[in-house]
Amino acid sequence: MDLSRRLAAEGLGSCLLSATVIGSGILAASLSGGNDGVALLGNTLATAAILYVLVATLGPVSGAHFNPAVTLVALLRGEIRPGPAALCAILQVVGCIAGAVLAHAMFELPLIQAGTADRSGAAKVLAEGAATFALVFAILGGMRHRPQDMPAIVALVITAGYWWTSSTSFANPAITIARSLTDSFAGIRMQDVPGFVGGQLAGALAAWIVGGWMFGRKPA
Repeated sequence: MDLSRRLAAEGLGSCLLSATVIGSGILAASLSGGNDGVALLGNTLATAAILYVLVATLGPVSGAHFNPAVTLVALLRGEIRPGPAALCAILQVVGCIAGAVLAHAMFELPLIQAGTADRSGAAKVLAEGAATFALVFAILGGMRHRPQDMPAIVALVITAGYWWTSSTSFANPAITIARSLTDSFAGIRMQDVPGFVGGQLAGALAAWIVGGWMFGRKPA
């Protein structure tokens, strides 16, 4: 595919992913009667569903990264050149922010908000590293052995991550930035973003090293 279509796919996919994560969190919180477990379940199912659809439909166009950490690993593996990688990362962040605005507009909320959810602490940074490691490691293994199952692999690893990590598995710097702009169930304080992003990038690099050793440096 030409670069313009790849970039458009990354921007559009990131927008729809972010809108789903934030919008489903808003609706789930409003319908759950204050039960955070029920709200998280609704948020999880919606996120998994949209990930499956987006990876299945846009994967053949752009690789369906929607995540600067995934694009960074693709760059390190020689699967994308530096220029397009940088443009993809920019479009991913812009798309995720646009998705936050779209979600707020649909629920008649202020379009840009300041997140107030406290997600500070070393444990949550570690959780983001672990979640992103799991995501990237699963992607590398899937590329090598089960490329036809990539939509399910990505959707399922994020589904699990919502429930086995203390951070509820953001695992994506672009989504993290967007979620700092919503004061909703999916939100995060701006001051907690650097720690999350640092953990995510560290987890992605660790997965690149371990996955490269286990599955090979180059895609099958």
